[in-house]
Amino acid sequence: AKVFATGIVHVYFLNSIIIAASTIALVYVCTMLAAFGFAKLRIAGKEIWFWLLLVALTMPEAVLLTPLFVTASRFDMYNELIAVILPLAALQVPFTVLLARSFFNGIPNELMEAGRIDGANVVRVFWHIVLPLTRPIAGAIVVLTLINSWNAYLLPLLMLNDPSKQVVTLLPTFFMSQYTNDQTGVLAAAVITAVPVIAAYLLLQRSFERGLAAGALK
Repeated sequence: AKVFATGIVHVYFLNSIIIAASTIALVYVCTMLAAFGFAKLRIAGKEIWFWLLLVALTMPEAVLLTPLFVTASRFDMYNELIAVILPLAALQVPFTVLLARSFFNGIPNELMEAGRIDGANVVRVFWHIVLPLTRPIAGAIVVLTLINSWNAYLLPLLMLNDPSKQVVTLLPTFFMSQYTNDQTGVLAAAVITAVPVIAAYLLLQRSFERGLAAGALK
């Protein structure tokens, strides 16, 4: 009751939903296209590009904060949700591509060859044959991206100074200031923040576990 009495919960939740949904959409599109290219297409030097992409996994988020802040300020994106969405999506893509590529490698090439014999080009083969088979790994990607984007803290804290643009992970800070430290409010806000992610995981648990297992085995 104390948290909802602040009158800002719905604003923070709406911003988090927009960020999470946009990040999931970007990660899904980029991951499916990249994994398909790395696994099934003949591209010159694709293994080099793939390992360069994996190098991004070694970059900690904290190291990127300063250049991201400078870039957002230069392009007038500071205090805009896109300044959080784009970096979050970019940080997720390397791992999701690694996961999805293993799954794509397990899809028989004969299916693609059959589509080409029937006159389908690469785009139609991807859209009508390959993509429908990737639902298990897509579920895992959606859950992972949702958890990471919903729980993002450093980027929103740095990029979103306007109270009307802040997200649920910053909700506990509403009860902390220079002169106040309401721990009951902080803990209540933390519980409210965690409930949507827990509910989403429980609803998508079967797809998430099946997708991870398929990606690991294939």
